[in-house]
Amino acid sequence: MTTWWPYLRIAAALLGTAALIRQIAQTIGNAQASTTEWGSHIPTVVANFFSYFTVLSNIGAVVTFTLGAVWMLRTRGRTDPEPRWLGTLFACVSTYMIVTGIVYNILLRNIPLDGVSEVWTNESLHVIIPLAMLLDVLFAPRRRALPWSAVSVAAIFPIIWAAYTLIRANFITAPRTGELWWYPYPFLNPHTVPGGYLGVSGYIVGIAIAIIAVAAGVVWVGRRRGTEAAHAA
Repeated sequence: MTTWWPYLRIAAALLGTAALIRQIAQTIGNAQASTTEWGSHIPTVVANFFSYFTVLSNIGAVVTFTLGAVWMLRTRGRTDPEPRWLGTLFACVSTYMIVTGIVYNILLRNIPLDGVSEVWTNESLHVIIPLAMLLDVLFAPRRRALPWSAVSVAAIFPIIWAAYTLIRANFITAPRTGELWWYPYPFLNPHTVPGGYLGVSGYIVGIAIAIIAVAAGVVWVGRRRGTEAAHAA
């Protein structure tokens, strides 16, 4: 497994890269074809693209898979666990990608693409890459046992992202609708969610609990696998 696992990571990184490139190309193309001032403002459209948690998480997955593959190839033949920084990076990004897959398939699966995305890019970013990250958590060789404090580290980025999203939203005109606000996901929009900001807070708390639970699960699996590997050695 140690021999071919880095190549699986490279394949996942290449798929993620291709999907991201195709997605942003389509996003810019839609902006260029727009007939409205707000819809054709490419800087805003591009900034919106990089404001999606899915996009940022997939960029993280591409970088992490690449770094993980390079490290495995450079240290092939050895059995020592991955360095702590790499293990922590994998734990964080795996958490984000697994949660992305869960949230998409529970809350967003039935939302029409309407030319905003293609099926293969959508499924790659929301299903295939999250599954690849889950498989890496469960089966990747040379996994390091991390301290439980890694769970709190994994919670930092989502908190920053949520604050950024809610603050930025009211300064952006929605490119597709012209509304005087823009939220990357409908469950964050207090104008449409029942209960307004209170309803949005409910979603945020629920997702926060999911992130902490998934992060704890990822760290637990890593600790268990790392301990078993140490005993086997």
